[in-house]
Amino acid sequence: MSTNDPTLPHAETLSYRRVSANQLSFQVAMAGTGDRLVLCLHGFPEYSISWRYQIQPLAEAGYRVWAPDLRGYGGTTRPSGLGTYAIESLLHDISGLLTAAGAPQTILVGHDWGGIIAWYYAMRYPERLKALVILNAPHPACFERELRRWRQLRRSWYMGVFQIPWLPEAILSMGQSGIIGKIFERMAIHREHIPNDIVQRYRKQACAPEALTAMLNYYRAALRGGGALRQRRLGYPKIEIPTLVLWGLQDHALGPHNLDELNRVVSDLTVVTLADAGHFVHEDKPNRVNHELVTWLNKKLRDSPQFSVPTPQSLAD
Repeated sequence: MSTNDPTLPHAETLSYRRVSANQLSFQVAMAGTGDRLVLCLHGFPEYSISWRYQIQPLAEAGYRVWAPDLRGYGGTTRPSGLGTYAIESLLHDISGLLTAAGAPQTILVGHDWGGIIAWYYAMRYPERLKALVILNAPHPACFERELRRWRQLRRSWYMGVFQIPWLPEAILSMGQSGIIGKIFERMAIHREHIPNDIVQRYRKQACAPEALTAMLNYYRAALRGGGALRQRRLGYPKIEIPTLVLWGLQDHALGPHNLDELNRVVSDLTVVTLADAGHFVHEDKPNRVNHELVTWLNKKLRDSPQFSVPTPQSLAD
């Protein structure tokens, strides 16, 4: 499939394998071969099928693509306890996946919570990254600044609600996680690209035992668990890795001011805004996102040394 192909794939096109990493069993959608690994990290309340439009075009462009269900999501191990979702554990998951892939470096792509993980990983483990791609996820320093202003604080009220024990789970699970479906109805600009069968899959995975608690523990471990504060104390070193930010401007949860002064914390920065896309930008405008992503990667990596040839490890049928 080319990046301009109007035919939009569904989840049935994905090929999954299981990968052992960081003492967890990850379910990973995979495509492509070669030594240029692209690791795609999804956000809340999705899982790996959110990358269904990007996986094959990236593979056809010559990249090996892994899109895991993050810990607690989909078919990946769901550890119990708020502390097991600390940002440090999430970063170790990425390192574990890279080791399992036999990849000394990767192109890290993240959306929403996956983007938050990717930002932190680029600051803490820059030697493991060849390039960084962020989709509608604010840099922690910019987000801290914006949370002190009403224009973002009013959009982030749900993060405070998520800190409450058990009540958010009770609300989100009502009607077979009907509110999860409402999130896409409200926030997707091009709903035809997030059809009902995909929304039903998101709702179904949220209904799995303890799944909602795992998903909400990302927010709880960051705030109530102190993960964001610990990372702030470590500081935010300037990111020197080539970085592409793709941002849907009709995002109800994250205002465009999160992009302000981003060049102060990222040296080699490219920002592309999409006026007719929302928070789920890679699903809203998949062909445009694929074009921008592949074009930028090919340009940035054209003159770069090839990745070391990976030796896959820890794969199970």
